[in-house]
Amino acid sequence: MNAKPGTRPSFSELDFDRSPLLIIWETTRACALACQHCRAEADMRRDPGELNTEEGLRIVDEAAALAKIMVFSGGDALNRDDLEVFVRRAKMRGLHTGAIPAATPRLTRARLESLRDAGLDQLALSLDAPNAELHDSFRGVPGAFARTIAAAAEVRKAGLPLQINTCFGAWNLPCLEEMIKLVQDLGAVFWEIFLLVPMGRGRGLTGLSARRCETLFERVYELNQESASIEGGAFVAKITEAPHYARFALQRRLDQVQRFRVGVQGHRMSSRQAVNAGKGFLFVDHVGNVYPSGFLPIVAGNVRRNSLAEVYRNSPVFRDLRNPLLLKGKCGRCEFASLCGGSRARAYALTGDYLASDPWCAFKPAAS
Repeated sequence: MNAKPGTRPSFSELDFDRSPLLIIWETTRACALACQHCRAEADMRRDPGELNTEEGLRIVDEAAALAKIMVFSGGDALNRDDLEVFVRRAKMRGLHTGAIPAATPRLTRARLESLRDAGLDQLALSLDAPNAELHDSFRGVPGAFARTIAAAAEVRKAGLPLQINTCFGAWNLPCLEEMIKLVQDLGAVFWEIFLLVPMGRGRGLTGLSARRCETLFERVYELNQESASIEGGAFVAKITEAPHYARFALQRRLDQVQRFRVGVQGHRMSSRQAVNAGKGFLFVDHVGNVYPSGFLPIVAGNVRRNSLAEVYRNSPVFRDLRNPLLLKGKCGRCEFASLCGGSRARAYALTGDYLASDPWCAFKPAAS
């Protein structure tokens, strides 16, 4: 989630052992959609145990003392009538804010303008295919594609920067070029590409092979290069749950300046910090449970008992995830372990071990 169109908040000064860059709060699990990949297996009903307004404001205050960005997600965050209260408080506390609503009848021009007036920095819509047949099938509700396209126009008319989120797996990767054109045509400033983590309803979906990940990385890298060459930029494309894209991009930059592939042994390849589960990132669910990521379902605390700082800094699972020396298998031998670290969520989903190698990485470490 970008802070402003075409820009990213600087985080070079953050110590990820002490502070995350980004905190996402799942404000509710209620949602009118039935997406095939839903990590939360959301349904129409609101949980009576959801955090209330007072508790939510306390999370915002704690987040502002730790992080730079806060995103209000769901479910469908628009099921919370107090969403604007949280956005307004977050802005007062100096946080960059984003929201991820579902494309349902709740997403009205009036609600968008209300969020804009509360200070929302960016709004994300999910779009997983370039046509109604594939998108509606994936989202589980007929008409979802048409509503999303219409909502994108309304977001722009309301004066909110538009982000598009797309989950890629084997089912829609052949549509990559069509998706790129659609995201461009919609006027998005930020495209967040999620690589499937097979959890929740997504356990039965087919993901990408390691080789296909590299193909996707190549196109996204080219896309960002093309965008950077346009005055003012077109949009920024970011890949989530694919930290090995950072390794790919660094290799490409090294190739472009005709330098040899870096062969540093151990864990020294860290030209910048890598945001990963529990490392620069923290997730709070609708009842206050704190996780390293929404895709890594290991409860490390609860905001009704623990502060966010306490969980982030001291929880054993968070501390493990920030230590590249604990990584196993190929990831543990990789010279890019600190820069990348592999998707800890995918490793956990596919192996049951959050320190195992990411099966979707094609890179062969020099130490192999």
